[in-house]
Amino acid sequence: MKCRHCAQALQYCCLDLGCAPPSNAYLTPAQLHAPELHFPLRLYVCDVCFLVQTEDFAQREFLFDQDYAYFSSFSSSWLAHAHRYVTQMQQRFALSEESYVLEIAANDGYLLQYVQALGIPCCGIEPTASTAASARAKGLRIVEGFWGEVLANTLLEEGRQADLIVANNVLAHVPDINDFVRGCASFLKPDGVATFEFPHLLNMLQLNQFDTAYHEHFSYFSLTAVKRIFEANGLTIFDVEHLPTHGGSLRVFAQRSQKPQTLWHSEQVEACLTREREAGVDRLSFYEHFQRTAEAAKNALLSYLIECHSQGLRVAAYGAAAKGNTLLNFAGIRSDLLAYVVDKNPSKQNKFLPGSRLPIVDMAHLIEDRPDRILILPWNLEQEIKQELMQVITWPVQLLTAVPTLTRV
Repeated sequence: MKCRHCAQALQYCCLDLGCAPPSNAYLTPAQLHAPELHFPLRLYVCDVCFLVQTEDFAQREFLFDQDYAYFSSFSSSWLAHAHRYVTQMQQRFALSEESYVLEIAANDGYLLQYVQALGIPCCGIEPTASTAASARAKGLRIVEGFWGEVLANTLLEEGRQADLIVANNVLAHVPDINDFVRGCASFLKPDGVATFEFPHLLNMLQLNQFDTAYHEHFSYFSLTAVKRIFEANGLTIFDVEHLPTHGGSLRVFAQRSQKPQTLWHSEQVEACLTREREAGVDRLSFYEHFQRTAEAAKNALLSYLIECHSQGLRVAAYGAAAKGNTLLNFAGIRSDLLAYVVDKNPSKQNKFLPGSRLPIVDMAHLIEDRPDRILILPWNLEQEIKQELMQVITWPVQLLTAVPTLTRV
């Protein structure tokens, strides 16, 4: 395999999580009687550009299909995050009814609904039919397809270019990273701005966020790697913000490399690059511990669940999230140790988790069953989920997270 950015042969594996099905490939009852496709889940780091990336086995069309089950609007904290973003961008870049906003990976319209409410013309790009239909139900214009130069050129024929391109948590989902960035550069107005949000690789390694790895995430980014990728494909970074989302993310601001007037260059860019350099993201030694810490978290969870089982304690999980599927499949956890997973997304309920095949149920099932322990799988939403659970739990129960370490919450 060669690096998806610089084409260097990849030799250094920094994380091997065994084999698992795609994390969002939820099963129907009928599919329980059929075999599942499992793919190796391994991360490699390029020793030239230091882009961390999965070893590719599954095509994007297989991973992001018409039945894709992740809908952004089911998280109240994520909706609030999107609303704040739109307000901030409207004020910072003076967006108006004369502007044009393009969001790549618009999902169910969770963000563009706020752009539309301000009277700003907008359009979303979304390859999954299930979420695209939900966005259209909000009155949004959605183009179904995968973003890149071809789609950018098709939209350019309409005579529009973007004042703002929004790309939240999509950069990691792109197999051809160079094509994706070139498409952004070509669709921006000369003075336009593109923002990208993605989990910060520094946090992933330093805080043992190994369950952020799954097949749908083709790449894992430091600012060091992103700066190089952008500059090779027509974009220049002029600012960066640190966000608490997804266990610690970066919001990167970029403009076309060739433009009449360069926007001010934030000191935050150099500060972040310096922090990464001092941590060692451009040295292979930085990645050596990742496998050991991931295995330690896995073993701690397994030991705890086995102990609960021996004591006759009933354990359930909350949140049928992709990161939870990574954890459960890495640990080999099945229904003897976890009874079921609760999720408030109706498109996931009455299905089964890929690999572990745990049933996905609604909150009413949890209330009726009254388990002794609840494992919160999407630890990045711990506070939001804890508040939801505390509104319905009336019996003695212990809440837990397993990443980065087993913790009572």
